[in-house]
Amino acid sequence: MFLTVREEVEAALADALTGLDLPADDLGIEQPPEDVDAVLASSVAFRLAGEVGAPPPKVAADIADEIDPDEYEYVAAVTTQGPYVNFLPSDRYFEAALTAGQADDFGALEDRDESLVLEHTSANPTGPVHVGRARNPIIGDALARVLDYAGYDVDRHYYVNDAGRQIAVFTWAYETFDESDLPEPEREKADYDMVRYYRKGNTFLDEGPEEEVEAAEAEIESIMQGLEDGDEETYDRVTEVVDTVLGGMRESLGRLPAEFDEFVKETRFLFDDSVDDLVGRLKELDEAVYEEDAWQLDLSGEGIDKNFVFLRSDGTSLYATRDLAHHEWKFDNYDRAVTVLGEDHGLQARQLRTSLELLGNDTDQLEQVLYSYVNLPEGKMSTRAGTGVDLDDLLDEAIDRAREEVEDRLDGRIRDDDLDESDVERIARQVGIGAVRYDIVAKQPAKAITFEWDRALDFEAQSAPYVQYVHARCCGILEGADADPDATDIDADLLSTEYERDLLRTVARFPAVIEEAADELQPHVVATYTREIAEDFNAFYRECQVLGDDVDPEVRDARLALVAAARHAVGNALDALGVEAPRSM
Repeated sequence: MFLTVREEVEAALADALTGLDLPADDLGIEQPPEDVDAVLASSVAFRLAGEVGAPPPKVAADIADEIDPDEYEYVAAVTTQGPYVNFLPSDRYFEAALTAGQADDFGALEDRDESLVLEHTSANPTGPVHVGRARNPIIGDALARVLDYAGYDVDRHYYVNDAGRQIAVFTWAYETFDESDLPEPEREKADYDMVRYYRKGNTFLDEGPEEEVEAAEAEIESIMQGLEDGDEETYDRVTEVVDTVLGGMRESLGRLPAEFDEFVKETRFLFDDSVDDLVGRLKELDEAVYEEDAWQLDLSGEGIDKNFVFLRSDGTSLYATRDLAHHEWKFDNYDRAVTVLGEDHGLQARQLRTSLELLGNDTDQLEQVLYSYVNLPEGKMSTRAGTGVDLDDLLDEAIDRAREEVEDRLDGRIRDDDLDESDVERIARQVGIGAVRYDIVAKQPAKAITFEWDRALDFEAQSAPYVQYVHARCCGILEGADADPDATDIDADLLSTEYERDLLRTVARFPAVIEEAADELQPHVVATYTREIAEDFNAFYRECQVLGDDVDPEVRDARLALVAAARHAVGNALDALGVEAPRSM
């Protein structure tokens, strides 16, 4: 429905500009300010002022005069405010919004018939997932969910580094050291068990006897070469280590949850000769040079001052080389490829894109989302010496703190008629993990953030618990009602107060929010929306009685329909962010 009103606004603006003999290639449609009673606005007058030779407010007034609202279903009037053209909603708009909001899949857009692969996380399988990297799976999974809501056919991929030196070191160490050589694991979990071998191996390579280190380096080189040559026995040795560690990492990521459709291993592109073919093509490029015992691309002519190394002197490829083959595979199999990367990969991302272009690929298919890392305030969480703070530590503490908050709100008692122990545990998990995930995804990816417990778990502030509680309240109201409203029979005119209209207008925006977040690859846009609808719902709930004998039945049913629409909007928005929406809190 909201997309329909956008189409009407687009048509109205295009016709008006054509009538004024002005270009209609950029309509400048955007959300109006909160204090403007409009469903959409246009800033096109800014762009056209210079061409017309008139101030923007005059251009906006001329455009508004060209539009006849009677020709449209969802637009009641067109007004201006300075340089902006504002489109006010009709009664039909509110009726349609109320009806659309009753659907369980409210906010899901029509199928775009476009395949998209989204790669995220892709952390090296060398040990537990660290907190600093947790923003990647959280942003990546939320973005995948948003794109899925937006109608894309999304595949979620984890690209597994199973062919580099780190993995060769890990494999050698696993086969070399005994359990008795290692400290106790920090947690009974596969990745924590295995990482001990990796740490032991790296310590030995740094500090061990020279002759033994040389022998170890020769074996590590042999493992790397074996993978490069497609040796199945070497692959099996490495896979035992990689899959075991990856299994533990997947358990941790599953707690967020961060879900994947496929784990694509880089050895795939060694074994199918994609890398050999790619290296041959790279060597033929004008930018290819052999310097410092390695084949490289000199990208200075493309504005990149660091060469792209793609082949060592011993004939082994690098991770970046294999990733080029990986991306060409993506281009062959998907319409779009989106990758979520840490900010420290900015240079590699530019090198990758430029190299793909030099190879003749259309990189319009490729979109890269860069994010800053998550910091923890000093002293807020204990760290184990030499290991930092792992994702499991953060999630455990989140659940513990949420449980304390829930129990405090119950005055330390479990109420038999309301919540039992299992309910408290469920809510603690939903709120705790939801708080971590929401607090991280709610910020623009490029902005550095410091995770603060007090802010993330504040039931009264703009946090996950604040929004989750609105969903639970909606569920409680609807479950307590003695009527099951059918929105097709509801007169939206009965929702006449400013609080009802504000909430209904915000509910109606949800599909457009999904579209914006998907188009901009910015899931935080959805988080911002959840706070806005939570505020509007709380104002409505405070000012408008829904249930009770003194409420007119028709008004009660209209308000119940509004509550149902708000529940679907809040619940699905949280779902798009990967945050659970509790039915009770």
